[in-house]
Amino acid sequence: MKRVLPLLFAVLKFISGFVLASRAYELQRDEYLYLDEGRHLAWGYLEVPPLIAAQAWVTQALGGDYFWVKFWPFLWGALTVYVVGRMAQKLGGGWFAVTLTCLCYCASGYARLNFLFQPNSFEVFGFTICCYWLLSYIQEERPKYLYFIGLGLGLSLLNKYTTFFFIAALVAGLLLSPQRSLLTNKHFWFAAGLTLLLFAPSLAWQLAHGIPFLHHMSELHDTQLVNVSAADFWKDQLVMCFPAVWVWVPGLLALFAYAPFRPYRSLGWVYAGGLLLLTVLHGKSYYSLGYYPVLFAFGAVWWERLLQSFRYGAFVRPVLVLVPLLMILPIVPFLFTLYPPAYMQVISAKYESLGLTRWEDGKVHPLPQDYADMIGWQELADKTYQAYQALPDSTRAFTLIKCDNYGQASAINYYNRHRVLPIANSFNGSYLFWFPARPTKPYRHLLLIGEGNPAGLVPHFRELRKVGEITNPYAREKGTTILLGNDPDAALIERAYREHKEALAVWEKEK
Repeated sequence: MKRVLPLLFAVLKFISGFVLASRAYELQRDEYLYLDEGRHLAWGYLEVPPLIAAQAWVTQALGGDYFWVKFWPFLWGALTVYVVGRMAQKLGGGWFAVTLTCLCYCASGYARLNFLFQPNSFEVFGFTICCYWLLSYIQEERPKYLYFIGLGLGLSLLNKYTTFFFIAALVAGLLLSPQRSLLTNKHFWFAAGLTLLLFAPSLAWQLAHGIPFLHHMSELHDTQLVNVSAADFWKDQLVMCFPAVWVWVPGLLALFAYAPFRPYRSLGWVYAGGLLLLTVLHGKSYYSLGYYPVLFAFGAVWWERLLQSFRYGAFVRPVLVLVPLLMILPIVPFLFTLYPPAYMQVISAKYESLGLTRWEDGKVHPLPQDYADMIGWQELADKTYQAYQALPDSTRAFTLIKCDNYGQASAINYYNRHRVLPIANSFNGSYLFWFPARPTKPYRHLLLIGEGNPAGLVPHFRELRKVGEITNPYAREKGTTILLGNDPDAALIERAYREHKEALAVWEKEK
C-alpha cells in the first residue's frame, strides 16, 4: 500500500498531459526532427545521441499518431513523479511529504517540459532516478545500487550529452562528502565500466564522424547560448520552479545544515556543482531541471518534520499542499497549451517582464517560442503536397524537395507520411546524412522551401514561381515560401551537391 500514493500521482500526471493540451497547436519543430530520426536509426546524430530515435522508431511503427508521439514525454514525466514520491518515503516522509513532493513537480516547469517529445523528459527522469539510487546506496550500502546508477548514467548518455555535466557534478558531490570512499570500491568502478559500455557504440559513432558533438556545441554557443546571461539564467531558475521555491530552497539548505540529512549532502553538492557548471558555460535555463526533483523530496520531508512539532500542524498540512497549485495559477497558460494562439498572445503581453516570451535570439515575441513552433507546419505540409500533386504525371517522380531547415523538412515528412510524396531534404542538421544520391535521370522539378534568394536562382530554371506560403500569423515560420522550379540546369544541381558535400565536411572536419 505504501507505493499507492506515488503511483496515483504518476497516473494523474500521465493523464493530465492529454487532458490539458489544446489541439489548436500541432507538434513542435524539434519533435518532427526526432520522429524523422526514427526513420534513420543510427548510434548517433548531429543533434543528439540515439535514445530519442529509438523511441521515435517505435512511435512510427505504431502509426506516428499524436498519442504515441506524446506517450514518451508523458511516460517519463509520470515515472519521475513516482520516483520523487518514493524518494520522500525513503526519507521517512508520510502522506504530506509525498503529496507535497509530487505536487511540487507537477506544478513546476516540468509540466511544459514533459509535454514535448524531446530528450529533456528522459534527462530529468535519468538524473532523478540516479539520485534516488544514490540515496538508496547511502542508506543500505548494497552494491546493486551502484550498478543501477551505472545503468542510469549509461542510458542518460545515450539520451543527451548534458549528462557529462551531471556526471561531473556527481563525482564532485562524492569527493566533497563521506561517499568519497566509493572511489576505492571495486563495484563503483565496475558500475563506471557499465556506463562506458552502454555509451561505447555512440562514442564510436562520434569518433567515426569526426566528433560532430564538438561542432554542435560550438554552433549552439555562438547562436543561442551567447544570449544566456548568468542573471537571466538564475532568474529563470526561480521562474521555472517558482511554485516550489519554498520547498526546494529549504531542501537544499537542509542537506547541508539539518543533521538527519547530512549523510545525503553529496546530493546537495550535485545540485551546487551542476548549477555552477551550467552558469559558467552559459547553459540554457532548462538544462538545470534535472537537478531539482531530489530537492523537492528533501524539502517536503523537512517541512513535514517541522510541522510535527507545531501545535496546529494537523490543520496546516492540508493547506500547505495546496500552495503549489495556487502559486501555479498565474502561469498555467505557459505550462499547458490550454488556450489558442490569439488569446495566448493577450496573456503573454501581461507577463513580458518575466521573459517567458523571450526566444533563443534574445528578443521578446508575442508567443513563447515553443508555442510559435507548434503552428503552421500542417499548412506547410499540405501546400507542399498540393504543389507536388499539381505536377504532370509524367515528370512528377523526378522531383527533389529541398528545405532551408530541419523543421520544414521533418514536418513535411511527418504530415505526408501516408501520402505519395518524395522525402523532403535539407542541408540542416542530421539531414546532411540523408540527402539523396544524385539520380541517374535529371531532376525535372525542384520544390524549394524557405529559399531566401529566389532572384539568384531564376537563370537556372526554365520557370521559377511561388506556389505557396505559410500565412498563419502566429507561426514562427510565417512567410516561409514554397517555390517550384521546373527543369533546373546541370550547373545548379552540381552546385547543390557540392554545397551538400561542403556542409557535411564542416561537421566532420575532425574526421
